[in-house]
Amino acid sequence: MAILLNCMYCYVWFSLLLCAVGSTEGVNTRYSLGDDLLLPYPAGSQHGSPHSHRHVRDCQPVVHGNVTHETWPAHNRSVSPVAESRVFVSAISSRWVSGHITVVSDPLRTVSVLEPGGQGGCQQRRRTQVSETARPKKCLYAQNGGFFDTKNFSCLGNVVSDGEMVQDSRGVQNAQFGIRKDGTLVFGYLSEEDVLERENPFVQLLSGVVWLLRNGEVYINESMKAECSKSQQTGSFGEFVNVLSARTAVGHDAEGRLVLFHIDGQTKTRGMNLWEVAIFLQSQGVINAINLDGGGSATYVVNGSLASYPSDHCELPMWRCPRNVSTVLCIHEPLCQPEDCSGHGTCVQGHCQCHPGWRDPDCARLVCQPPACGDHGVCTDGGCACDAGWIGSNCSQVCPMGFYGDGCNQTCRCANGGTCDPVHGSCSCLAGFHGDLCEQECPLGFYGLSCLMPCQCADMCPCDPATGSCNVTFQREQNHTMHRVGHCLAVGLWRDWKGEEDAHTPKPYFTEQTWLAIATVLASLLMASVAGNLIQACRKCSMRPSQARYSYTPLQELNGGLSRGEELGGGRGKRGGGGDFQLEDSDEDSS
Repeated sequence: MAILLNCMYCYVWFSLLLCAVGSTEGVNTRYSLGDDLLLPYPAGSQHGSPHSHRHVRDCQPVVHGNVTHETWPAHNRSVSPVAESRVFVSAISSRWVSGHITVVSDPLRTVSVLEPGGQGGCQQRRRTQVSETARPKKCLYAQNGGFFDTKNFSCLGNVVSDGEMVQDSRGVQNAQFGIRKDGTLVFGYLSEEDVLERENPFVQLLSGVVWLLRNGEVYINESMKAECSKSQQTGSFGEFVNVLSARTAVGHDAEGRLVLFHIDGQTKTRGMNLWEVAIFLQSQGVINAINLDGGGSATYVVNGSLASYPSDHCELPMWRCPRNVSTVLCIHEPLCQPEDCSGHGTCVQGHCQCHPGWRDPDCARLVCQPPACGDHGVCTDGGCACDAGWIGSNCSQVCPMGFYGDGCNQTCRCANGGTCDPVHGSCSCLAGFHGDLCEQECPLGFYGLSCLMPCQCADMCPCDPATGSCNVTFQREQNHTMHRVGHCLAVGLWRDWKGEEDAHTPKPYFTEQTWLAIATVLASLLMASVAGNLIQACRKCSMRPSQARYSYTPLQELNGGLSRGEELGGGRGKRGGGGDFQLEDSDEDSS
């Protein structure tokens, strides 16, 4: 029976939903009159809590310490479908209510806060129907989000949409829902520093009014103290909490899945108060939840079409029309963060497939970051681009032996054991070789590195081109080389023959040096003798010559005279030994 009754109510409400959808198609019934207002603060007063963040922190229950918000790791597994929406019709306090609960997997990639009418809507103070805002984003499910000023239509509170900071509430203390870049879900009260944090920034953020559930417990009383003055608790704010009306809320379960809640109603007539909403969500396993804009703003859209029963009247009072609202919570197929993968990748099922050289998860960082490529490479889209002569993921390895150039893909051509430069391929020759490819031996008469050293061998003998050694035999065929080698060999053979000849020849008594000394002495003596004779002759020539008388005496007389002279003892003549006479020379002065 209960099942049949539930089915009957489902049929009734489904019929009403079809009528509501059909009502939007009429020419004169498309626009809401905005008559079902549900305001947390009095009309004309400033929206938001009058208290500072410090007041909220100091006045909250001691069990929470100094932390004014709760965080929870978001579900991050890709599932299909990304969200599951259920329609419920339930008896609440002896009255029937209907609405939707949508459970969303992987909220970091499937949930977006949208500005009214698209990007720039808050700045331009636009208001649009939820379906109009949701359609360009291809939202699978969408419902209204934060509050707006009913006079100038400006968005109220904090708004961050897909990583872009749209507006900052300057620390106004209303209940917040947000998703940080690492996927952390955040619910509660935030300081301005929390909102503007850059290390792990918000990628989605919007403001509600009243923290419904905190760590699985109803938190409405504490929230009223934080978000309104004492006079408002029993006035307009208290009425906002306690009145029956259409409601929307957002929370999460123990798995980190996001939970969207929508209930149809009409202020003071049907729907739920916030206490009932909190208890209902608690029964569904929700851990943290905040209240969003309600009343005539409460709207739920499935695949771009209205799926809720609006409470605002249309221009024709018999019809109900969805209201033009501010921000929208959109559930879509998985998107990447950022959606364009930083311009360096393609988004596939919520994950960036990065272009070569760019790193997950957002393709915002190069695979290599300076100085990852060291001194021999630079970071590019494809990773490290190594200088010529270097390879490896970080350009730290020199080209292997025998290769050079970019990527070490050029083969060295150095001959005779020469090594090539890994950058340019130029050859470094071993001692004894030269040439661009070390293909030439040192020219005759030179040796060593680069053949710069002249040989020191005697008689023009060639030397070893590597070491310079003279004890080497060359077998080169060039004419010039053979001539020099032949000359060197001829001189060597002559020296060998001369040595053997000298070995068999008897050695003289005196050596050549001794004979040379003797000859020198004799020549000196001869020269001295000649000089003496010359001196003596010169002396005689310098004296005046005297007259000499010559007479011829017969030899007999001479002999006789001599005899007499001998006898007398005073004669000078002598007899010649072979003639009859002898020339006698007598001096005039002799007596």
